[in-house]
Amino acid sequence: MSKHARQGLLAAGFLLSLTCIASVQTRPAPAAGHSPVTENRASMETMQIPSHGKGMNALVYVAAGVGPHPAVILLHGFPGNERNLDLAQDIRRAGWDVLYFNYRGSWGTPGDFSFTHGIEDVAAALAYLRQPAVANKLRLDPARIVLVGHSMGGFMAIQAAAADPRVRAIGVISGGDLGGVYQHLRRENASANATEKMATGLAHEGMAPLHGCTADGLAQQVAAHAADWVFTAKAAALRDRNVLVVTSDDGLADYNEAFADALRKAGDRHVTTRHLSTDHAYSDMRTDLSKTVLAWLAGLAQ
Repeated sequence: MSKHARQGLLAAGFLLSLTCIASVQTRPAPAAGHSPVTENRASMETMQIPSHGKGMNALVYVAAGVGPHPAVILLHGFPGNERNLDLAQDIRRAGWDVLYFNYRGSWGTPGDFSFTHGIEDVAAALAYLRQPAVANKLRLDPARIVLVGHSMGGFMAIQAAAADPRVRAIGVISGGDLGGVYQHLRRENASANATEKMATGLAHEGMAPLHGCTADGLAQQVAAHAADWVFTAKAAALRDRNVLVVTSDDGLADYNEAFADALRKAGDRHVTTRHLSTDHAYSDMRTDLSKTVLAWLAGLAQ
């Protein structure tokens, strides 16, 4: 490089430095008591939510604005490969906080996974968000918390909401009716064969992200609780809630439609149903799924 070229580069670098310094010096100073970063902007908070002596790995997508915002607890399925975080982002843009967490024994959260533990974990997540200090930090309204669950997450939403009348609404996306599926298998097989077939189905879904459980043990747990875990058994407890039921072409639509019918027969006048012709993960209809969930949530906010 020639001497003149080197001098030119040095001069350009010097001028760039002066420009940066000038821009810093001329930037308006923040008002007293305010952070240079815009307050109340959208953000993400991470935490470990206590549940029966373990800390569940969790995050909250915090909506922009002063709030307090309504909140969705987004519940993943079995084992949880589809996390629906695209929905979480869309829901946040609509003005809701969104909590996502991993049940005990799943995806690195300490503890042992089981279906009963999962129900307890949802109750723990609700209790966490309702703490005044937590609600204040996340700018959320603890009186306006909605459960939205996909697959097994739909099962968790129904079980947890039936036990907690303060949950104002639930969204069920291709809910995994564990009790209903087991009873169907039981009608077609001997009890031992039904449990074995249930275990085979669970193992097929994948056990690698789960700790402290086996497919056989989980199937036996379903067999022991089947009568209470059927979706339709919770219709009376949920008849005063606002419920969204979304179905797909995954073999679970009949169970979910039966749940919606049971709610209506129990006197629930706030049941919304939508069928999308796609697979269990809604792989090619994610936008339609999001629009369905957002339209339902918009109705709750009125």
